This record gives sequence, structure tokens and C-alpha cells, in this order.
Amino acid sequence: MKAFGILLLIAAAFAGGYFFRERRGESPKQESGRKILYWYDSMHPAYRSDKPGIAPDCGMQLTPKYADEETKAVDPSRKVAFYRDPAQPEYKSDKPGLNPETGNELVAVYEGDLAALAKGSVQIGKDQQQLVGVKTGLVEITSDGRAIQAAGKVTVDENRIAHVHTRTEGFVEHIHVHVTGAQVKEGDPLVTIYSPELLATQQEFLLALRAQRETARSPLEGTQDRMGSLVEAARRRLDRWSFTAEQMAEITRTGKPVERITLHAPVSGFVTERKAFDRMKVTPEMELYTIVDLSRVWILAEVFESDVPNVKVGTGASVRLPAMPGRTLAGRVSYINPSVDPETRTLKARIEVANPGVLLKPEMFVDVEFRTGAAARITVPVDAVLDAGDRKTVFVDRGNGMFEPRRVQTGERFGDRVVVLSGLQAGERIVTSGTFLLDSESQMKGTGR
Repeated sequence: MKAFGILLLIAAAFAGGYFFRERRGESPKQESGRKILYWYDSMHPAYRSDKPGIAPDCGMQLTPKYADEETKAVDPSRKVAFYRDPAQPEYKSDKPGLNPETGNELVAVYEGDLAALAKGSVQIGKDQQQLVGVKTGLVEITSDGRAIQAAGKVTVDENRIAHVHTRTEGFVEHIHVHVTGAQVKEGDPLVTIYSPELLATQQEFLLALRAQRETARSPLEGTQDRMGSLVEAARRRLDRWSFTAEQMAEITRTGKPVERITLHAPVSGFVTERKAFDRMKVTPEMELYTIVDLSRVWILAEVFESDVPNVKVGTGASVRLPAMPGRTLAGRVSYINPSVDPETRTLKARIEVANPGVLLKPEMFVDVEFRTGAAARITVPVDAVLDAGDRKTVFVDRGNGMFEPRRVQTGERFGDRVVVLSGLQAGERIVTSGTFLLDSESQMKGTGR
């Protein structure tokens, strides 16, 4: 019994000493004859230290890693990423052998292993990912365009306005288009005018023709040339008064002047002004009709100055009619006013739009949506990018719970996404949520690798 009691006291003393060493943070003694490569956290093997002690993240005693525990044989079923010295992890080689600095034999690091990834890579299990809220998503090729809304008003295309004048003085004898707003087609008669001046010029033309015929056999030299000049001069005056080739041929054939001339619509459209009335005297400076072609119109859209950089000449636009839900017309910006309205802080963008069926009427209000930045680019969610000012980092999911930090260069931000100019490829899986926690883990592990 006394021997048994003595053994109990010895065991208690040994346990107390072990407990005392644990409380003081002392690590187990090194086994004789075995070389320690480094010390690591058994709960988080990625954490390594060249000294014994306590793991800073979980408070666990660090465990020694012996050189004879490293697997030196190459697994033929797996692809080797590189070879490295376990005692000097920064030394890497693409071939097996010895580290010339330490003399240690290099061990294989396989593709897919945490050690094969970039410095700062971390490995987190699925349960821990859910706990810290790590979510992943794919790098996508998307359009960095966005829709800019604006209010617009329909106006007439200034290049499609026709003003009707007579080229000679006269008197209105007949009105063919009596009302403003009438729709006309190109070539339709508008007004018939009696012009004594035009009648006199036709008579001069006919007299010159008759004289040319009568002197056709004259023996006097130069007579035909002089008669031909008179005929040509009278013809040119009739041309300036919009005498048509058919009318010229008619008076030449009949030998009788046309007493009245009819003005025709130069374009198809709507009469927006009418100043011709029965029996009134007209002169060339008077505007008798104004005709507007509404087959194409302008939309003047009010663009806020904050959106001005994204709206340029050539930008596409969709025009919606509030009175016709679902009906949209396509147009394109042709001009941007250089001045900003000081009261509304907007500027006017002119959009040219085809107007089938004359759906758009002048002074009508419409809704405009500009389609900007249609180019397809690589984009990621804004929350996926860690912005440290001088560098931007994204964590790439390499599978098996391993995440590798990747430096990227970003471009324009639109909405909740940002353009990635370099560093990523479409289809790669990245961390979209929980990046700050990964970054903290990466920085801590990176110092001990």
C-alpha cells in the first residue's frame, strides 16, 4: 500500500508540473534526434511560427512540425506545382533536389494545395464559411451601360420646313388649300396666280420664237444668232419664275401664253401657316404657305448636368408616349446644347426620331431613356473588391475552401457593379460577401507562412 501511495504522489507531481508548464505557456520538449521545421496551430494549420508559443487566434499551444513528417515521395496521380524547402518556405524550385543554402531536401507542393497558392491565401471549411457569411459568385461579362431618364418635348425638324413663295408679282385667282393644318402631298396644287409680268415675258418668248422662224432663211449674216439669243434670254426669265419644262413645251407647241400659274407643294406634310387669300396681290417676298414634314421630328430632352458626361452625340435613346403605354420609338442624339439652364440645371439634348403614322405631334411631352455605355466588359459586385487605396484586392475561390488574394485594376462603377480592367477572367469564382473577414485572416496567416 505504501508503494502504491508513493506512485500516486509521483504521478500527481508529474501532472502538476505539466499543468504548471501549460499555464506558463511552455511547449513540450523537442524529441531528441528529430529536427523541428516550424511550429503550427493544430486547429489552424496554416498558421506557422519559427518559435514555440501560443496561437494568437485561438490560444492553443503550438505544435512542432518535424522534418521527417514531411512527405518527400511524389504522388504520381497529382500534378506538382513546385518544390520547396519546408524550413525555408520562400525557397522554391521547379525540380526536386536540395536547397543549396540549408542543404535540406525539397518536398513537393501539389496544385490545389494551400501552399501552392499565392501568399496570403487562406483555407476555411464550409461550416466556418457559413458562420462568417462568406458568399461567392462568378466573374461576368456584362454591359456597363445604364438607363438615364429625362423628360422631352416634341418639336419640328427644322430641316423639314418648306416655305412657299411666288417668284413674280401677281394676283391670287384661286385657292386650292384653304385651311391651316391641312395635309398635302408633294406636287399638290396650293394656289393659282394671275401675273401680268409673267404673261408679258411669255409673249416676249413667243415673239422671239416667231422671229427666229421667219429669219431662218435671211441672207444677213448673224441674224440667226441674234434671234437665238433673244429666245434664250426669254427662256431663262421663265425658268427663274419656276416655269416647268412641260409648260415651256406647251406654249412652244401652241404659240399661246399661259395666263395663270399654279404653285405646288414642294414637300409632303402639314400646312402650318397660310397667308394666301382670294384676289389679294402677292409679291416674291411674301410667304404664302408654310409646310412641315412630320415624318421625322426632333425631341428636346432635359438632361441633368450630373448625367451630361454619359450622354453624347450618337447615344441611343428610347422615346415613350405616356398616352400610349408600351409604344416606344427609337432615336439617336444628334446635338447637345452647350449651355446649362441656370434655373433647372439641365441642358437640352436633341434626338432625331422617325415618326411613323405621325404619332408624335409638335409640343407633345414624352419620356426619354438614354442607353449609355453598351460595351460589354468584365464586371464584379462592388462589395467583392477590397479597396486599400494603393491596391485593390479580390479573393478568388480555388476550391476545397481555399481562397487566394488577387490584385486587380478597376474602372468605372455603375450601380452595384464595377468594371475590372485587369486581374480577373470571366467565369472565375470570387468571394462577393465576407471579404473583410477573409482579408483579416489572410493578413494574419500571411505573416506566419
